[in-house]
Amino acid sequence: MRRVLKVVGGVLLVALLGLAGVFAWAWQRSEAGLARRYAVADPPLQLPGDAVSLARGRHLFETRGCNDCHAAGGVGALVMDAGPVVRVVAPNITPAQLAARGYDAAAIAAAIRHGVRPDGTPLVFMPSHDYATLGDEDTAALVAYLATLPDSGHEPGAIEVRPLGRVLYALGRLPLLPAEMIDHAPRERQAPPVGETIDYGRYVAAVCTGCHGADFAGGAPLALGAPPVANLTPAALGDWRESDFFRVMREGVRPDGRALHPMMPWKAFSTMTETELRAIWLHLRSLPPVASPE
Repeated sequence: MRRVLKVVGGVLLVALLGLAGVFAWAWQRSEAGLARRYAVADPPLQLPGDAVSLARGRHLFETRGCNDCHAAGGVGALVMDAGPVVRVVAPNITPAQLAARGYDAAAIAAAIRHGVRPDGTPLVFMPSHDYATLGDEDTAALVAYLATLPDSGHEPGAIEVRPLGRVLYALGRLPLLPAEMIDHAPRERQAPPVGETIDYGRYVAAVCTGCHGADFAGGAPLALGAPPVANLTPAALGDWRESDFFRVMREGVRPDGRALHPMMPWKAFSTMTETELRAIWLHLRSLPPVASPE
């Protein structure tokens, strides 16, 4: 009996040592990623002050997901608490709070399009890969609008990358640092003309690629209990009509009457203009069809 207990104890000890080694490796990998610095040298933005541009900035804030994560007025909010994986918090981005953290206009633009802080270190879970191609005028309008938000002292808490999250990151299964996926080469970014065109639809729909993928073919669930991310290519949309797409985006209801899963932030996009939604629809219908996994 003692021999059995010794064997069992030895196995447990080896398992614990192995687990500790995995966590130590994951901690080292994640800390190295968090400490990396990225150089951002985009051309300076010309910040507007006219009412039309500020209205454009507000529209972008409300329809590109900023409002959905950072909450109305940019006061910050808890986005998700995934237990041992991660606690995701969108920080307070009202003017005084940003200034206190060292953000000027250029640094805000870099956070939006490059996913980095003023010191060049990467932001955690900031979906900048969705905004990396945002045009200079649109970025300037958004930055200018943020400067008009009422100051707030609301403190939503801090992001926590927990042990399992660090392991998943180290294994390449958790997009902890979107800055790692972005081309940081300095360049001007020109948005296509606003219109019901495939080009403009591709530009607007960039905000969807973080979840649905660059090819819009969807994939694995984004969280435990969530369904797979939907395939939006013609192969999956099948006989959807434009009116079906509008209903999904405006009401969160599929053509068969089923409600979208709460993970789909349709409310954040529901106030897009008809031009924007029609352009996205045209873009989706133009994509190469990709079959969904069985």
